[in-house]
Amino acid sequence: MIRKLLLTLLFITGALATGYAQKYRTALGPRFESDKFGISIQQKLHEKGTIEGIATIGSNEYSGTALYEWHFPLLGKRFNYYVGAGAHVGNLKDSGVFTGADAILGLEYKVNGLPILLSADLKPAVHIHHADWVDLSSGISVRYVIVKEKKEKKSWWPFGNKEQDSKKKKRNQKEQENGSILDIFKKKDN
Repeated sequence: MIRKLLLTLLFITGALATGYAQKYRTALGPRFESDKFGISIQQKLHEKGTIEGIATIGSNEYSGTALYEWHFPLLGKRFNYYVGAGAHVGNLKDSGVFTGADAILGLEYKVNGLPILLSADLKPAVHIHHADWVDLSSGISVRYVIVKEKKEKKSWWPFGNKEQDSKKKKRNQKEQENGSILDIFKKKDN
């Protein structure tokens, strides 16, 4: 009973801490499949979309895959699931060049405090000019964050934009120094 309560408490604490995670723009690392090894690079395009490139090599083939992925948060910004689609091209040892279409469904976790992304996915593929016309592979990727996303500057002043207000004041001072067309209506001391 106490063990279940402790695990639940740890899970809730981890879920609440996920909102304060570091975001990323580009990540690169190894990808492990059941019978293949590869390299995965992921580039963030916008808040919910990334493009991923996967280069894999197996015992009798090598291939390259490009996927567009949509990310959706599960427990905050660090833990999300993603779905995507794309295409691949490769070479079989015996048959030569093959192509095809891919889909992907996976989970991604940004390790708190470290520039590491962990992901696990299912990647079904349909091949053209391949010995196997349909393939369902699963993979695990460990990516290192190469380019971090810039953090937004938070203003300590809660009312308005301090930078815009200071620019406005400088512009008003400049106008007063240079004068304006309405100065002809002002009284002069002479």
